[in-house]
Amino acid sequence: MEKLTRFFWWCCGVHQATLAKYPAEHSKYVGIGATIFFTGLFAALSGGYALYFVFSGGEFAALFALLFGLLWGLAIFNMDRYIVCSINKNATASRQFLQATPRILLAVLIGIVIARPLELKVFDKEIRDQLRVTYLDRQRASIDTLNKAFDSKYAIELEKLTEFKTERDSLEASIKADRHKLKLETFGEKTVETSGIVGYGPYAKQRQADLEKQERYLDTLRASVRQQEAYIAQRKQFEGLLDEQLLTGVQLDSAVNIAGFADRNAALGDLKYHADGSVNSANYWSITFIMLLFIFFECLPVFVKLMSARDAYDIALQSQLTIDNHRSGTDRDAEIAIIDGVHDTRVQQAIAKRKAQLWENEPV
Repeated sequence: MEKLTRFFWWCCGVHQATLAKYPAEHSKYVGIGATIFFTGLFAALSGGYALYFVFSGGEFAALFALLFGLLWGLAIFNMDRYIVCSINKNATASRQFLQATPRILLAVLIGIVIARPLELKVFDKEIRDQLRVTYLDRQRASIDTLNKAFDSKYAIELEKLTEFKTERDSLEASIKADRHKLKLETFGEKTVETSGIVGYGPYAKQRQADLEKQERYLDTLRASVRQQEAYIAQRKQFEGLLDEQLLTGVQLDSAVNIAGFADRNAALGDLKYHADGSVNSANYWSITFIMLLFIFFECLPVFVKLMSARDAYDIALQSQLTIDNHRSGTDRDAEIAIIDGVHDTRVQQAIAKRKAQLWENEPV
């Protein structure tokens, strides 16, 4: 426990020799140090998890994630340690708050950065479902874009095919009606367009000839339609439209498994809203509260340091700083005095030497 206590003291950046003299303050600084340590630990897990998706699919993805997570955790730990130990409790309350303001803003930013990858892990199942929907929507949009571009490029050919089909359908309906009239003419049923004479007479033969002529033209139209459809299909194959197909379940799972950090982060943002754009309150507040929890956790050491009263350790530390500053000042003054004395001695010796030379050179 003694080693663990001193380790947490080191985490919060205290002067251990001074703090050891005041047992009543030990627990407070152990708590602050433990908070800083676990913040760095969460940062390491968060950074490693985020980078794992950056290198996902690579041979050394796990190794890179481990190394980066360790470096990121140490960086956050060092910043938190500096933030807490740099707050001067011997200053006024307004001065302390002014000192802590940029550090609190930095802590908020660090909390947001730490929280995001861990939110991705918490909502992993929902993110996977959202990614499936997103990938399908993207593919549908891509196919629609290709189809629109194809329709624009081959507008003349498509219009000609439409005309052939329209004429074919109209002719098929006309032939069907003429066959019915031929049947009525043959059986001698009297209508506005039939003679009412039973048998295969001149009127029936005329209708039969007209019908055969229409059927021959219909065959020509059907051949034209098939030819035009074959040409359109060939163009679609050439443009790659026939190769575009919606992903199957297995393909979607594979795409989701290799999804990068950006896609997963975007999917997490999409979870806050319904398909119609309205806010999904359950997901929105769940994600927000997780982020706020980590922001509070990151700011907690700073808040504890600010809210704590000026204790015996702070007074002793200020006294020690005053003594050290005074010692430094007196050492400086002594060093300056020594330098000045040595300089004066050198000047006097030089003067005496010059005088001696003058007396030696003086003529008798």
